Amino acid sequence: MEPTPDLDGRTALVTGSAKRVGRELLLALADRGADVAVHYNTSDAEAAATAEEARDRGVAATTVGADVTDPESVDDAFDAVEDDLGSVDVLVNNVGDFDPRHWSEIEWDAWRNVVETTFYGTVLCSRRALGPMREAGWGRIVNIGFADSDLMHAHPVNFPYFVGKTGVIMFTRMLAYDTQDDGVTVNAVSPFAVENTVSDVGSMPRGRPAAFEDVAAPLLFFCSDAADYISGENVAVDGGRLPEA
Repeated sequence: MEPTPDLDGRTALVTGSAKRVGRELLLALADRGADVAVHYNTSDAEAAATAEEARDRGVAATTVGADVTDPESVDDAFDAVEDDLGSVDVLVNNVGDFDPRHWSEIEWDAWRNVVETTFYGTVLCSRRALGPMREAGWGRIVNIGFADSDLMHAHPVNFPYFVGKTGVIMFTRMLAYDTQDDGVTVNAVSPFAVENTVSDVGSMPRGRPAAFEDVAAPLLFFCSDAADYISGENVAVDGGRLPEA
């Protein structure tokens, strides 16, 4: 079995894929033959450009706008993808939000937005994707976490973001258990700093942040037949970094 998937005939939806990491993950799936849905919330022009890049790779592509914290908006988005490309076979829950201020300075609406986008968006999209995946007897859900999110490691800032990402990892494991007899696998990929980071993360192992390809590699593996028996796992893409105590 090849660890790099042949996704011809599959449909992939990557949330938050108009730009940055989500864009690169979506294009990596398109390179393996998947028809792709570019999700955005407000970045419609960037989403259109990303979809065009995917079409240049010889696959079908569509754009879909949705607020992933709103169940009706999520349902409408999946309905639109199904109309254009068919049922979603690969779901990558990439979208998330953060607020770098000290937790005590973050207004409640901002707190709620970060947690809902990061965690509830993952839950809502996964719930909507699962029905057709179970019917088909095959599906891949890959959640994007953070490198420390399974370690219960405290951080001085971005409280709601790390709370949300920790929830994503627990949800990944619980959903893997729930889908073990359905032909669906659920895993997570958790980078630390990626090449487009806008945050000051201090020193990094190997002298560089993760390249987009570093993050895409475990995603592609999880989508391959070689990973058929792997579910509930979290791969940290952090160069071997140890978090400070």
